[in-house]
Amino acid sequence: MWQTVFAEFTAGPKSDPADLDRAETELGFPLPESYRSFCLDCGIGLASGSVRIAIPSPTESADLVTRSELIAHSIASVLETREGHRFEVEGDDPSVVERACFFGETEAGEFLFWDVVVGADQTERREYEIWVMAADLESVRFGGADLPDLMRRLQGPAVRGILGMGAEPLSSSFLGQVS
Repeated sequence: MWQTVFAEFTAGPKSDPADLDRAETELGFPLPESYRSFCLDCGIGLASGSVRIAIPSPTESADLVTRSELIAHSIASVLETREGHRFEVEGDDPSVVERACFFGETEAGEFLFWDVVVGADQTERREYEIWVMAADLESVRFGGADLPDLMRRLQGPAVRGILGMGAEPLSSSFLGQVS
């Protein structure tokens, strides 16, 4: 599936099913199916020339659980210093931030997160909406219905609604990290 999302594709070090199961246990919810596929097929690397997705991994700097906790803690620490901070959430539902599980970031400092609402979507796939928090920690925009949707939207004109009006479409590439 990922070769249809990325025209240029080189896999990196991948998760194995035991790593995925461990992450689900530690996080306390099932991982999205499209994300599981990404971890097993793509692995650690740079997507679209800008996006790093954390995967369950023995490599702590790339590990989903470690990165998710680190990003959440870092954001909370910054927000403690901002009196009266309020997120500007597309669609005006700030509760998406309360359900956030961070799983990736861009080279420009945006953070990707799932809106973890456990249950199946209308097509009976297990997925969570993906949202993008701007580097300013104020704007929160809808990214995609699942990981392939997000990646495709970042490669086209929809990127402006995700990363901001000045953003240009990202490349259709996945370059795996050399281990």
